[in-house]
Amino acid sequence: MASVLPGIRAALGPLVIFAAVARAPYQCASDVDPDHRQYEDPSEALYGLAERFKANGDRRAQADTLRFLVERYPSSRFARMARQDLEALGEPGAPGGARAPGDGDR
Repeated sequence: MASVLPGIRAALGPLVIFAAVARAPYQCASDVDPDHRQYEDPSEALYGLAERFKANGDRRAQADTLRFLVERYPSSRFARMARQDLEALGEPGAPGGARAPGDGDR
């Protein structure tokens, strides 16, 4: 019986490795589902924060967050949306009303 145990171990070793690899998650997908992303663009996160302030009725925090977004990430698509929101709030979009180059109204 003692001589059978090393043979069983030798046969089960590759099966254990195969089972471990087969259960591992796939590493890369060609198209990332936005609901399962691991990170956000910083300007997107700031815009989301401003939306939460808006939902809570904190207009000052919303405007400050939108203004920071525009100052920090002026060429972001979320900066364009933030400028529109600031204009709707009656707030200036960026210091001096400056816009990023090529960021006209569309």
